[in-house]
Amino acid sequence: MSDKPYSILILCTGNSSRSIMAEALFNVLGKGKFQAHSAGSHPSGAVNRFAVERCEALGYYTAKLRSKRWDEFVTADAPHMDFIITACDQAAGEVCPIWPGHPMTAHWGFEDPAAFEGSDDEKRKVFSKVYRQIMTRVSHFVNLPLQVLDHNAIQREMRAIGEKPVEESNEQH
Repeated sequence: MSDKPYSILILCTGNSSRSIMAEALFNVLGKGKFQAHSAGSHPSGAVNRFAVERCEALGYYTAKLRSKRWDEFVTADAPHMDFIITACDQAAGEVCPIWPGHPMTAHWGFEDPAAFEGSDDEKRKVFSKVYRQIMTRVSHFVNLPLQVLDHNAIQREMRAIGEKPVEESNEQH
């Protein structure tokens, strides 16, 4: 097994919340096994402050987080991606760039917490719920024995993780 971490890119339209939180979770929960990045098809230009709060609570270094376009990851000097995951339904339906090396892909849809309107406390609850949902899926993936699974098995597992229902919160917003 190589000591080189797997590179993973998490995509979302705005790259302000879901993909940012997933990037942080992969980098922390992966314990060096993953080098995660995030990007968007139409980046908002800013990382949502509630997403930053969730990443900071995880202990993730947030000073370099930024909302960026996915085109940065198709250049000749971009990191080679092993895996690409879309975190929102809109990005999953868009025509994606041709990724060098043909990485394995999957869709793990989550509601957009940035679209929720309410008080700051209500927004934090929605961000916490979506964060937990992302954490559950990331935890499943980072604990797979990737070094012993073949390409097809990994692809099946990635897709199965995205097809599992996410927890529903009984909290009222």
